[in-house]
Amino acid sequence: MESESPESLVSSDGLLFDEDAIPSRSHHLVSVPKPQKGNNNPVTTSVHELLECPVCTNSMYPPIHQCRNGHTLCSTCKTRVHNRCPTCRQELGDIRCLALEKVAESLELPCKYCSLGCPEIFPYYSKLKHESLCNFRPYNCPYAGSDCSVVGDIPFLVAHLRDYHKVDMHSGCTFNHRYVKSNPREVENATWMLTVFHCFGQYFCLHFEAFQLGMAPVYMAFLRFMGDGTEARNYSYSLEVGGNDRKLIWEGNPRSIRDCHKKVRDSHDGLIIQRNMALFFSGGDRKELKLRVTGRIWKEQQNPETGNYIPLCT
Repeated sequence: MESESPESLVSSDGLLFDEDAIPSRSHHLVSVPKPQKGNNNPVTTSVHELLECPVCTNSMYPPIHQCRNGHTLCSTCKTRVHNRCPTCRQELGDIRCLALEKVAESLELPCKYCSLGCPEIFPYYSKLKHESLCNFRPYNCPYAGSDCSVVGDIPFLVAHLRDYHKVDMHSGCTFNHRYVKSNPREVENATWMLTVFHCFGQYFCLHFEAFQLGMAPVYMAFLRFMGDGTEARNYSYSLEVGGNDRKLIWEGNPRSIRDCHKKVRDSHDGLIIQRNMALFFSGGDRKELKLRVTGRIWKEQQNPETGNYIPLCT
């Protein structure tokens, strides 16, 4: 397996070395323009424009506030403008625009991600909830080393990870990593690495991390699928670590990058290696940590004749 798998080495200073890189490609950040409102109905369009907050330009939801002159704004911006109307500077008070709130109930609008492929149309007050869960919404950057706020489609994020975060890229469905640390008794939180794998026409993020679990350091490896959770369940993966004639094996479905890195890590959904076990696998005088993590990704395809699932690997 090792002769066929790309191998990476992590030194005690946290650097990851690899040989295989995916050829560079350019992609663009996903831009989400405002959808055509109300199927081009001019009345619906005009009403929807009235529902745009003049301060943040987002759609307003109850409670919608107004000043004595009838100018409206959303409840979030009411505190930002210190209770003064941004249009006429009159004091806002606690007057609600109940008429506009009522009119909004009659609106049906397309999802704001319609330009990305979402065909759905929703009542005004249901639209916001849908958009927070829409399968066509952009993905957050899966890089765990910083609070990266970049969003985009999968091709854009792959290029972003490679070019901006300098993440290592591999092709193939098997992998072989070594993690080496000179002083295993000192584990800093979020000592980690990320590698992206390309197989079956999809991208997968392999995370390996050392962190404190209670008072003891642990090591964890897990895989995330660069796509939605429904599609992620079409794939499986296994991770193996061992030494001294012993080994640990983890097998399961990858989580989607819709689930943030911290959520997956804190749910312990992956291969977890306690420090004593990691030192046992390393052998020697237990003064240096040497872990070799191997694994593979496969796709399960249902046999139309038997109904059984057949594991496929590239």
